[in-house]
Amino acid sequence: MSVQESEALANYKKEMLDQSFRDSVATINKQGNRNYIHPQKPKGNLYNLRSYFSYFYLILFFTLPFIKVGGEPIFLINILDRKFILFGKIFWPQDFFIFAIGLLTFLVFIILFTVAFGRLWCGWACPQTIFMEMVFRKIEFLIEGDIAQQKRLNAMPWNGEKLFKKGGKLLVFFLLSFLIANFFLGYIIGIDEVGKLVEEGIFVHFGTFSALVLFTLVFFFVYSWFREQACIIVCPYGRLQGVLLDKNSILVAYDYVRGEPRGKATDVNSGDCVNCHACVRVCPTGIDIRNGTQLECVNCTACIDACNEIMDHVGKPQGLIRYASENNIAKKEKTTYTWRLKLYTIVLTALISFLAILLITRADVSARIIKTPGQTYQLYANGKISNLYNIKLANKTRKLIHLDLKLENLNGEIKLINLIDVPKESYFQTSFFVTTTKDQLLKRKTKIKVGIYENGIKIQTAEATFLGPTL
Repeated sequence: MSVQESEALANYKKEMLDQSFRDSVATINKQGNRNYIHPQKPKGNLYNLRSYFSYFYLILFFTLPFIKVGGEPIFLINILDRKFILFGKIFWPQDFFIFAIGLLTFLVFIILFTVAFGRLWCGWACPQTIFMEMVFRKIEFLIEGDIAQQKRLNAMPWNGEKLFKKGGKLLVFFLLSFLIANFFLGYIIGIDEVGKLVEEGIFVHFGTFSALVLFTLVFFFVYSWFREQACIIVCPYGRLQGVLLDKNSILVAYDYVRGEPRGKATDVNSGDCVNCHACVRVCPTGIDIRNGTQLECVNCTACIDACNEIMDHVGKPQGLIRYASENNIAKKEKTTYTWRLKLYTIVLTALISFLAILLITRADVSARIIKTPGQTYQLYANGKISNLYNIKLANKTRKLIHLDLKLENLNGEIKLINLIDVPKESYFQTSFFVTTTKDQLLKRKTKIKVGIYENGIKIQTAEATFLGPTL
């Protein structure tokens, strides 16, 4: 068969696929009510691999708050105190531009990753998917059983068995949500602050307790009721696929060229798909992957494992559902490094390089000098002139820093009102006088440069304006 004939056949088979699924989502029934998804318990090589990744992520999540560098958490996002620690390095509001570049870099990375691999992040690394599918769903399978047992339990009237299983599951879900909320809060205020709630009581730390209750209720709501709708309705990432994916993007795909038309395994005129619906039964978002790319698909690969098992049973090759691009399936083309990927890679490399430079050159102490508001110059009998300034400092290190000031571009002196001892991880503000002679001033407003020194080593130069009499 020629290439043109293969493409024509592929287009014909694609057009024959039922497109009515796009009129609704699996989580809402025809009456507009919530339709609960009860996927079959997945199994297979890819599911096992996902489980191993999940165990690693979970261990990381529950241990990171206890890892400290210099007495501080290695990872902290304290929005209230405007203090952020990433991999042991402290960032303050003055470093916001670094965060902006970092966020932009992350967004470009997400775009590049999506263009190349679709929603692989969602199925393999997203915290929502890991907790839902690898923790809460497994507990649900353990308590209520597989899909058939769950449906039987839901259909039976309320009795001791149903009350025990449903109530027990919700209790375990709530306790687990409470545990996750404690660690989540630990990433915001520090696990030590969370520990103080236990030691000193609710009334001493009522704000912390309120946040803990709120997070617990949110997690419990998401994992007991909202579930997969967080991926379908709330998360915007699925909608990004419509503008980011192209025919070379690799994602979980059904090989409709090989699989259509569907029929029995013994039918010589049918494709390899035996229409067993195994891929549909294991899908956590309730879609039929054979309908093509859909925003609900999180690339969890449960359908791949299910289909491979059926293919083994019917004596056909695995891979009817697999990681592939549209061009892999329709044209049998190999995956190529496209111009889009090259362009995104160049932009991402430039952003990472710029971010690295910002991090390497980031000063441990930031200073800002401004002339004291409402103050003009002071003219002395000996002809000297002085101005009063305020200096605002931020110490981003974990040690107390003593600083000295020196006038750099004029002959004069600096008189400190207080010693400049900046406490660790704190802000500090004081005032000082700059005194010079009239012959040093060439105009009414003169730019001065003040060197900031630590242990005799200049760490920064700050500029300000010196006011003098009209010449």
